Amino acid sequence: MRRFFTEFAENARIAAEQIGAHKMRSLLTALGVIIGVMAVTLMGTAVNGLDKGFSDSLDMLGTDLLYVERWPWGGAGDDWMRYRNRPTFRTDYAHQLNEIILDTPNSALEAAVPCALSFRAIQRGGESVSNVYIVGTTAAYGYVNRADIEFGRFFNDTEYASGRNVIILGYDVAGALFETGRETAIGQDVRIRGLRYEVIGVFRRQGSFLGLQSFDNQAAMPLPALRRFERGNWHTHIRVKMRPDASIHEARSELEGAMRRIRGLLPGQENDFEINQTEMLEDTIGNVKTQIALGGFFITGLALFVGAIGIMNITFVSVRERTREIGTRRALGARRGTILAQFLMEAVGICLIGGAVGLALTVGLKFVFGAAVPAFPFILSPQLIVAAVVVSIATGILSGFVPAFQASRLDPAEALRHE
Repeated sequence: MRRFFTEFAENARIAAEQIGAHKMRSLLTALGVIIGVMAVTLMGTAVNGLDKGFSDSLDMLGTDLLYVERWPWGGAGDDWMRYRNRPTFRTDYAHQLNEIILDTPNSALEAAVPCALSFRAIQRGGESVSNVYIVGTTAAYGYVNRADIEFGRFFNDTEYASGRNVIILGYDVAGALFETGRETAIGQDVRIRGLRYEVIGVFRRQGSFLGLQSFDNQAAMPLPALRRFERGNWHTHIRVKMRPDASIHEARSELEGAMRRIRGLLPGQENDFEINQTEMLEDTIGNVKTQIALGGFFITGLALFVGAIGIMNITFVSVRERTREIGTRRALGARRGTILAQFLMEAVGICLIGGAVGLALTVGLKFVFGAAVPAFPFILSPQLIVAAVVVSIATGILSGFVPAFQASRLDPAEALRHE
């Protein structure tokens, strides 16, 4: 064991001297490993960020919610006209659904809340926020929405029934319209298409969906108040909350039967509505992650292959340049395994340098991307760092083994005569 550690230390010293004596050559040789490690760590960082951002976004959308509407999530594709010709989807279906839920023993569903959506500009004085996601709903919206109220309150049943012109603003909307502070928005008026609405609440900050769609650029108001400026049914849906102990299959089956009953569909007729859920978004994001992974693995594999060829070539050159040195060491009693380990350590050392540089560049790019897209979580996990080290070592061993083995098999007498 003592001999092993002695030889290991000696080989490490020789490898460090050789790499230090040819700094530029070693760095250029490691370029493929640098690109490969950058590819694998950046890919992993992006996938980790997608996982984290998507998980947070699903929490905001509600993993225990089912969305009943006219259109499927993910696009209609070639069936666009079929979905377009479906009967109008009405918000009063929510009331009928709630009656069915109450009359169903041990129902897997808890409550249904109607939502009518509109994208409009909200104005106050000379300030305006465009394309705000406005939800017209009932006082039960809190059951199906994860957003808390930071200032003020939500509207009540009386305000909903009377259709009072009140509104709750999203965090970003309130910040843009009231520069003196979001808390000062309470009791103030804003305008939508010329109609006046009193601000009674401000939602707490929620963040965004993968840094793309902000949850804070929204507002909520009583459904009758929304209908004063938005009379279309294009963006109408019903959010149905499942009971905590219910399975998704049980809840979907019950909801489908209830909606077929409400829509008056006969046995054998296809559904003229869609039941969407966050699981569908998981499938979509899963495809995106797979594409990122495939692209990353291709770039990683190509870069590491080129890097391995370069390291193998430079190790062959190093063996040829130091043939007499190898002969001398063998003549003085060095074992073949010692020579093999010596050149393997040089190859692995070059790869580890490449891995370290690649990791450093990844960290730098992570901060650059984080500053450019602050809402997207770029996560460089410890597992990725370990993976980068393992990839570097494996590349060094695989690319350096053949020339190192050739060096270990040199005949001492022939090596000493080499010029």
